[in-house]
Amino acid sequence: MKSSATTQQQDLYNIKKLPILISLIIGAFFSILNETLLNIALPKLEVALEVSASSLQWLATGYMLVVGVLIPVSALLVQWFTTRQMFLGAMVLFTVGTLLCGIAPNFELLLIGRLLQASGAGLMLPVMMNTILVLYPPETRGAAMGTIGLVIMFAPAIGPTLSGLILQVAEWRWLFFLVLPFAIISIVVSFIFLKNVTTVTKPKVDVLSIMLSTLGFGGIVFGFSSAGKADTTWASTEVYVPLIVGGVSLLLFVIRQLRSKEPMLDFRVFKFSMFTLTTIMLIIAMMTMFSTMLLLPFLMQGVFLMTTFAAGLVLLPGGLLNGLISPVTGKLFDKFGPRALVIPGSTLLVIIMWLFTRIDLQTTTGILVLLHVLLMVAIAMIMMPMQTNGLNQLPQRMYPHGTAVLNTLQQIAGAIGVALFISIMTSGQQSYFMSLTAEPTPAQIAEGLLSGIHRAFVIGLVFAIIALVLSLFTKRTKAPEEQFAASNRPS
Repeated sequence: MKSSATTQQQDLYNIKKLPILISLIIGAFFSILNETLLNIALPKLEVALEVSASSLQWLATGYMLVVGVLIPVSALLVQWFTTRQMFLGAMVLFTVGTLLCGIAPNFELLLIGRLLQASGAGLMLPVMMNTILVLYPPETRGAAMGTIGLVIMFAPAIGPTLSGLILQVAEWRWLFFLVLPFAIISIVVSFIFLKNVTTVTKPKVDVLSIMLSTLGFGGIVFGFSSAGKADTTWASTEVYVPLIVGGVSLLLFVIRQLRSKEPMLDFRVFKFSMFTLTTIMLIIAMMTMFSTMLLLPFLMQGVFLMTTFAAGLVLLPGGLLNGLISPVTGKLFDKFGPRALVIPGSTLLVIIMWLFTRIDLQTTTGILVLLHVLLMVAIAMIMMPMQTNGLNQLPQRMYPHGTAVLNTLQQIAGAIGVALFISIMTSGQQSYFMSLTAEPTPAQIAEGLLSGIHRAFVIGLVFAIIALVLSLFTKRTKAPEEQFAASNRPS
């Protein structure tokens, strides 16, 4: 006789999933798109709003900060509110923020709008992934996660290109006005089709854990994001004070969660070996992807003197292909398992990062396009298969905690990657200039920037090699309950 829990899970598997998936994807696509959509417009905003570049950095830093703080809390919120309430609430926050950004008369209101957008995005990602884990059985979950991968990878990849195109023909406010109708459509579609798929248990709210989580994750994201700015160094109080406060708070938060019977974020997920391996691999992949996406525009605009729009176009084919093959890698994962994708993907990543270290002033635009395309293919072969495999090992009650941990650490990895690689690039550039005996010529300025970028790519190569070694230990997983059911199934 089937247990009530098994019957309930089977009912969830039989729900019409496509309308739910569509409503989730529309909302997630445009919320994630906004992470990179505004970056290319910062020089125009500096003039239009009459604010300094250091102030404008808060539009990007603040976004990452709010997302980094909210994702851990989402593991608690998904147990207090239904799927519909969480997703609709997140989309309403994002839509109000988008509207406020579009009509903002000054920098202060634009920043508030961005923080509201980030609040929606920070709540939406864990809800989306947790819903997929609940709705799809493990044997078909790879294809569904691949579709989500299309959104997560494709949206930020086309952001700079789309932004450059819009800014060619319209003012910066249209970056928000054009997103607004799609956000409203997502609210309407999800209101009609989205069903509740999670169980509301309303666990005890631990206020101290929320405070420690906010200080911990927020401090680390803020510290590393500050280190990536042009006017700060790792020795700046703006960098090391948040990092120390964040590190100590995070340590206390972890200790408190491990001692709690009802943890806000259950770090016992790391008892599962493949989930732990997945976490490390995803951190490396996110650091490599985010930093490379930032280094390549510096290379194209500072060394090869391309326009912003042209640089965005170079990144477009890789972004498009990455989005298109993510569902394919999901289906291949279902059929062949993670090793068939992750090991070749990690090998390709090592080769590409090595080729990036060989770029010189004679490198053609076509070569840059090819290298970026292959990089995005490698990332697609690693990220979603590893993420699906790691989460498959967890029991269902740990899905919210597993998705929250992965999403939080990916956000932090992105901030760390950007800060680390920009610092290495700047250091290499300064070392080159110090070796000169006279004022650098324009050609030497380009060579100095290229020297710094080479150093950063060498570190990227080291990370890629670590990822390749770790990929060799990957194996296919099953959730503990399913292993138990399988062992008791009659032959």
